[in-house]
Amino acid sequence: MRGSLHVAAALALVFMTSAAVVAAPQGDRVLPAEQYTTDKGRRLGATHARALHDLNAVLYHCWPWVETQRASIGFYRPKNATQDDRYLSVRIFIEQDASPIFSRLPFEQRAAAMFSRYVGPLLRRMTVSPAVAADPNLDGFTTILEWTKQAAPAGGRPIHETIAVFVDKATAIEYLSGRIDIKALATRARVLGFDGETALGAITLGPTYDDNFVSTYKVANYQLEQGVTCQ
Repeated sequence: MRGSLHVAAALALVFMTSAAVVAAPQGDRVLPAEQYTTDKGRRLGATHARALHDLNAVLYHCWPWVETQRASIGFYRPKNATQDDRYLSVRIFIEQDASPIFSRLPFEQRAAAMFSRYVGPLLRRMTVSPAVAADPNLDGFTTILEWTKQAAPAGGRPIHETIAVFVDKATAIEYLSGRIDIKALATRARVLGFDGETALGAITLGPTYDDNFVSTYKVANYQLEQGVTCQ
């Protein structure tokens, strides 16, 4: 418990910077159904197109301190899949100011702090539409979290740290229904780490914990577009 509180305190000192506000989210953040390479992928992409665009809008309006890139949201095969498994995947880049405390933590603890803060809320938002989790063609969920490494950039270029979290559908449903907690979710998920372009392979996270940051944090002077609500 003391270790978890230490990590939470460290991450609490990482203050988010507000993102530029544009009228509406860009639609290219969602992979179009016709760009999938298999029938299973195309069916998922077409059936749940509205849910994916709604998810894109929620991240854009309600999480203004994160960024998504082109085709960041879609039904992708998880890394090392041997068949056409399809996981609903979201990749976000988390904007944050430097924190010496956070940077001194081992990578596994930085990864655990990001996992604790974002994976649960992302899973909840990815399944706002009950039809998504109920679809028999969906095999699981992937959340990819990326942030700037707080060290002197090599050659003047910032280095990003990344974790890719793969959760099978049965485990995700157990977590979302409250049958398992965030610690069990972290234990059962497969987590891959990356230091810039260097793959670290599967990692064991440091202590995980419930973090209510996403539901409580407010960006200073940020105003929602008229008619937009965040839950």
